[in-house]
Amino acid sequence: AEGEEDEEDEEEGEDEEEDEEEIEDAEEEDDAPKTKKVKKTVSDWELVNDAKALWTRNPSDITDDEYKSFYQSLTKDGGEPLTHTHFSAEGEVEFKSILYIPKEAPYDLYNDYYKKQSNLKLYVRRVMITDEFDELLPRYLGFIKGVVDSDSLPLNVSREMLQQNKVLKVIGKKMTRKALAMIKALADADKKDDDEEDEDEGEVEEKEDEADEEEGKYEKFWKAFGKYIKMGLIEDAANRTRLAKLLRYATSKSGDKEISLEEYVANMKEEQKNIYYISGEDKESLLKSPSVEKLLAMDYEIIFMTDSVDEYTVQHLTEFEGKRLINASREGLKLEEGDKDKRREELYKDKFKPLTDYIKETLGKKVEKVMISKHLVSSPVVALSADYGWTAQMEKVMKSQAFSDQSKFEFMKSKRNFGINPRHPMIVELNSKIKDGSADEATKDSVLSLYLSAVVAAGYQLTPEDAVDFSTRVASIVSSSIGVAVDAPLEPEIEVQDDVVEEEEGEEESLEGEEGEDDFDDEMDDDDDDDDSEEDA
Repeated sequence: AEGEEDEEDEEEGEDEEEDEEEIEDAEEEDDAPKTKKVKKTVSDWELVNDAKALWTRNPSDITDDEYKSFYQSLTKDGGEPLTHTHFSAEGEVEFKSILYIPKEAPYDLYNDYYKKQSNLKLYVRRVMITDEFDELLPRYLGFIKGVVDSDSLPLNVSREMLQQNKVLKVIGKKMTRKALAMIKALADADKKDDDEEDEDEGEVEEKEDEADEEEGKYEKFWKAFGKYIKMGLIEDAANRTRLAKLLRYATSKSGDKEISLEEYVANMKEEQKNIYYISGEDKESLLKSPSVEKLLAMDYEIIFMTDSVDEYTVQHLTEFEGKRLINASREGLKLEEGDKDKRREELYKDKFKPLTDYIKETLGKKVEKVMISKHLVSSPVVALSADYGWTAQMEKVMKSQAFSDQSKFEFMKSKRNFGINPRHPMIVELNSKIKDGSADEATKDSVLSLYLSAVVAAGYQLTPEDAVDFSTRVASIVSSSIGVAVDAPLEPEIEVQDDVVEEEEGEEESLEGEEGEDDFDDEMDDDDDDDDSEEDA
């Protein structure tokens, strides 16, 4: 009984403790502040483009694929660039830049040279300012594409303020030099490859064939943008020397290749003092020109300028590395002559004075002077331009201008000089006739024919009067060669008789056709009658 009482006391004690704890918890809940749940939206920024601007990175850490990808995204061009340069300038002006040369020229590149180019994007502290700013590079480098980023320019400025900014002019000068250095490196790389091919010639034929099939990078560049470099020689006097080293021309010894002026000078003979060139339509016709016969006989290399812009370019490029550029189609070749050569020339002048006077009197104002030519070897005569004024090629270029006023340029047309070959049998015979006093109308015709043929061979355009005269003389020569008199009467026209028989046959055929149609109509009518009778039955 006592044990049961003790257990009941313990249970009662536990119940009392539990009740006390519940009371304490309830009191604590009453004392705590009341709260409620509230929904709240929190925004967090996530960096999506974590790539640095390509031009701000170290060039050694950038792969060719990255440069190519950046070029395609920058220019919207699906192809690859021909070459690129990545550089940074430090000093008074700091900027970073990547410049690209496209592999091919746009189809409309040469349609308007003076239109504004939007190939360069200008950034200031990684913020693009404009992509229509063409003051950084000169016009003749407008085909180059890329970006420029400078920390030296103000960020919030207008386009007009940028144009007057001196910092921008300094950036432009440095970028021009870097662009020209990039092109020069391209040319040097091709030259180095050519030298290596020459050393390894004959060792591996398959590799040589592959190398021949693939054009060099600079050769591709020159075909696409060569005219722009020539325009740079005209416009940019400060960089004319750098640009002259980038020129490429075909010569009498270069074969199918085009060489630089540096290579030409390196190949010059010891006694050669000048650089000789001639301008015209194509290499083949220039190689056969009488003006270059003497130079070819002396084994001098001749540059062939076949581009229209070359006539303008060469006016600003009078010498290269101390060597004067001499036009072989002008009167003075500036060849080295000894005392013996000078005495021989005086003897020729005295001997052929009757002929030169007679030719001058016959041609009159068509030529400025008649002289003993130093250009000829096998041809009897040659027409040359004077030292000042237009050459034959320049006349063609100016006449082809759509809106040019030819009357304003008459004074620029050079007077033609007529040179004779004192060793040619034809010239010797003409001189003998004039000395003997046996010159007649045929002699005059011979002189005029020689003059007109020389003008055509030199590339000049004949005047309308000379053109008619020339065609008449050619017809006369052909007539005499086949034994037909020039004034021979024309043959009567072939008489054509009216063919009556054919007309009658044509009428009979038409009548037969009409009869056939009538018979066909009768047959059709008979068939219709038969059908009607069958229906009645």
